[in-house]
Amino acid sequence: MAKGKGFIGEFKEFIMRGNVMDLAVGVIIGGAFQAIVNSLVNDIIMPVISLATKGINFADKFIVLAKLKEGESFATAAAAQEAGYATLSWGSFVSAVINFLIMAIIIFLIVKGINKVASLGKKEEAPAAPTTKECPFCKSEISIDATKCPHCTSTLPEEKKD
Repeated sequence: MAKGKGFIGEFKEFIMRGNVMDLAVGVIIGGAFQAIVNSLVNDIIMPVISLATKGINFADKFIVLAKLKEGESFATAAAAQEAGYATLSWGSFVSAVINFLIMAIIIFLIVKGINKVASLGKKEEAPAAPTTKECPFCKSEISIDATKCPHCTSTLPEEKKD
C-alpha cells in the first residue's frame, strides 16, 4: 500500500495553491468593496431616486401578505413582521437590484481597464503564413508545397519564390 501525504498534507497543499489564495484575497476585497457600493446606493443614489419620485423611500415599501384587521396599518415592514404578519419587502429588493447593477458596471469597467492596459504591451501578431493554395485547374484547396494536385492530378506550375 503506497503511503500518501495524508489528509493534513493534502489540505495544506490545496490551501497554499495560488488560485485559492487569490480567491481569498478577492473575497476579502469584494466584501470591503460591497460596503462602498452599499453606501453609494443607500446614501447617494436612493435619496436622489426618492427626490425624483417625490419623496418615495423604497426601503419602506412593502406589502403585507395577509388580510389586516379593521383599521390596522403599519409604517414599516419591521412593524408588520413584529405584529406577526409576513411581508413582501419589494423596496429592499429594488435597492438590492440597484446594488447589483452598480457592482456589475464597476467590475465591468475595472476588467475592461485591466484588459486595455494588458493589451498595450502586446504587439499585434502578424498573420500566419498560408498553408494551402488553390489548384489553378480544378480550384480545389491543396497543400502550399504540392507540385501535383491530389484531386485532378494536374502538374502545378512552379511558383516564383521571392
